[in-house]
Amino acid sequence: MRILIKNGRIVNEGKVFKGHILVENERISKVIERGKNSAELPEYDEVYDATGKIVFPGFIDTHVHFREPGLTQKADIFSESRAAAAGGVTTFFDMPNTKPPTTTQALLDEKFALAEKNSLINYSFFIGATNDNIDEILKTDFSKVCGIKLFMGSSTGNMLVDNIEALENLFKNSPAVIVAHCESENIIKADTEKFKALFPENAPAKIHEFVRSAKACYESSAFAVKLALKYGTRLHIAHVTTKKELSLFSDLPLKDKKITAEVCIPHLWFSSEDYRKLDIRIKCNPSVKSRHDRNALRNALVNNVLDTVATDHAPHTRDEKFKPYFSAPSGMPSVEFSSSVMYDLTVKKIFTLPLMAQKMCHAPAEIFKIKDRGFLREGYFADIAIFDPEKEFTVKDSEVLSKCKWSPFDGLKFKGKVCATMVNGKFVYKDFTIIQQENAAMRAEFSK
Repeated sequence: MRILIKNGRIVNEGKVFKGHILVENERISKVIERGKNSAELPEYDEVYDATGKIVFPGFIDTHVHFREPGLTQKADIFSESRAAAAGGVTTFFDMPNTKPPTTTQALLDEKFALAEKNSLINYSFFIGATNDNIDEILKTDFSKVCGIKLFMGSSTGNMLVDNIEALENLFKNSPAVIVAHCESENIIKADTEKFKALFPENAPAKIHEFVRSAKACYESSAFAVKLALKYGTRLHIAHVTTKKELSLFSDLPLKDKKITAEVCIPHLWFSSEDYRKLDIRIKCNPSVKSRHDRNALRNALVNNVLDTVATDHAPHTRDEKFKPYFSAPSGMPSVEFSSSVMYDLTVKKIFTLPLMAQKMCHAPAEIFKIKDRGFLREGYFADIAIFDPEKEFTVKDSEVLSKCKWSPFDGLKFKGKVCATMVNGKFVYKDFTIIQQENAAMRAEFSK
């Protein structure tokens, strides 16, 4: 089967050009720049006219919580992979704080079996670190598993690793990328007690910026970086939220970095000023912080101090989420709208189209050494997101594809939305509609 995607604005490896992409079966067979190497169009069986559209590599979201197994009242692989496809995401990496936590080979195998059956897009799963499972981690075949998730601060589904000997052992012996959630547990506990005393009832969500403070983030991130430097470990700091943390990272070319960093959609879009209107909807860990911090994150992304954009997509049911501050869980869904958010910031000249492709496609593939994905290259898997820059829409809770049926972006108007998503040469989303495709998705594989 040969599918020609023609006349699109192709965004790939720092360039934007008009052209065509020929897909044969699962892979890209030709990338044709119009006017350069396109005297004649190749033969095809099916055509997708991308005139006026932007053609990206499929987005790779390396930080999601799809909640399966054990928490499927919130979300599941079936529902959330479809929400992801609607946002142009073609590969996701899911976190281990499910129920039970994914900390053994048997539990990893269970999640892969669920994804093989239910996922619309490509997938992988982190094995979670604990204070005593280094032997399980060392059994992992990291050519088939994306990496190790380390919680250095407790969050939803507490998997806190707080034993110094266990941390040293993990950083010394890790055979793969460690993705670390960094918040100092001691600082958070002290601040939580302080604010509970100040607000014994009806605490406002705006205190979250100080309950999960900038100091808690910096001290934990600095400690993780110190361990990584000591042992030469490949470390990727998840969801950086503060200006101060940026001093821990470099702007070296990505290929020269052993310590890399992620920023997430909520922290690029929201600031602490938004608590007034959005309240508990934007409670997440680490917290949304000041406008000053948010703007520093945006600049650091442009200047290559921050390396990837993910979502930390973390849905909860409405009944769970919309509770008083100290009872409400942290986390929000965002995988369906990440590309529209990034495009909005691009239209505002904060980012560029090549930067979107670099941080959401190329860099995730390079950092995690994903085989044959993340680029529009001949011979690579045909994972493609086609974006309509003229599509205007308003986010509505009732129309959200995520199982939780709410969004922090409810009521916001965007111009620009993914209109088609191809996974391994098959359209799974087309004309703004999910297409049921059996066996389109694959387990991601990795170079050691």
